[in-house]
Amino acid sequence: MRNDMRSMNNRARSGTARRYLASWWMTAMLSVVALGSLDAQDLHFSQFFNSPLTTNPANTGFIPDADYRIGANYRSQWVNVMSIPYKTMSIWGDAQVMRDRFDNGWLGVGGVILRDVAGSGNLTSTKIYGSVAYHQQVGLGSLITAGFNLGWSNKRIDPTQLKFPDQFNKATGFFDAGVPSTVAFNASSVSYFDMQAGLNYAYFPTDKIYVNGGFSVHHLNRPKETFFEPVAGYDNRIAPRYIGFLNGSFKVNDMVIVNPMAYYTNQAGAQELVGGLNANYNLSGDGEVQVMGGVYYRSGDAVIPMLGFQWKMLRMVFTYDVTVSTLANYNNTRGAIEFAIVNQGDYSQYQGNRKQAWCPTFRN
Repeated sequence: MRNDMRSMNNRARSGTARRYLASWWMTAMLSVVALGSLDAQDLHFSQFFNSPLTTNPANTGFIPDADYRIGANYRSQWVNVMSIPYKTMSIWGDAQVMRDRFDNGWLGVGGVILRDVAGSGNLTSTKIYGSVAYHQQVGLGSLITAGFNLGWSNKRIDPTQLKFPDQFNKATGFFDAGVPSTVAFNASSVSYFDMQAGLNYAYFPTDKIYVNGGFSVHHLNRPKETFFEPVAGYDNRIAPRYIGFLNGSFKVNDMVIVNPMAYYTNQAGAQELVGGLNANYNLSGDGEVQVMGGVYYRSGDAVIPMLGFQWKMLRMVFTYDVTVSTLANYNNTRGAIEFAIVNQGDYSQYQGNRKQAWCPTFRN
């Protein structure tokens, strides 16, 4: 009887250890993804079209149907996998200026603040950028743009909240945070200046057709970013990130506008491809009230349904990442929720100077 009880206790302890190890393994893998962001993908939003300044600095002041805009984004990822889910937030704004200084051209100025908190080690990223772009209309139906931004970036981590394989106690089947680890952090915070640049082109031959594409390179100055001592032969500079996007807007009739979009980014071998479309439906007849719906797909990762509402110049959009990759075995397909709010406006003194709204609109 005593031997049976001992055997049952050993099996229970073993089962608990296996479950704990499985849970730790998943957390560790996701933490590696977070730490890997030091050398791989930067912060990103599924709604790349509602985060224009992080997509391409040439988008600064590139506003087809307004003179200025302000926005905010929020993303929460892996809520049911991580004890501390990944959260990314941003606030941003841009405006067209000096419209009366250039012949069919103007400057765009703007700025963005980004913050991201990832995982149990509280890997926190804070970025503040200011951007400038020059826009030149060519003929009646084309616009070309070049822009850049400069900013300050900081990443910090709390090593005391992390656990490492050499802290695992085989006797108890648990991690012992009191056991010193051979993983040595040289610093828990790193800061640097950063630079991005990009180009845009828009084509709008009629008031029913608008096509826009752009390309940008991020981390042009290759800043160094590491929490550890330099290692010979290891390049701790941030790899350049390349982003390309293409979107369109086509007015089907006075009730419907269809907006297909695609986005691709590549950094240090990590890549992301998102494509899909959404449509605006004119509820009020004058374009003051609109509903939006659509679906996007991130290749090999997630299906992203989208719902939105627009009242006058205020737009609110919600997306949900439905995981379709093997990660779905751990998060039950619940990838990320994301919300964006954007408000646009016009300068009253420029109302008479605007040649046209470049993209299809319901408003007269």
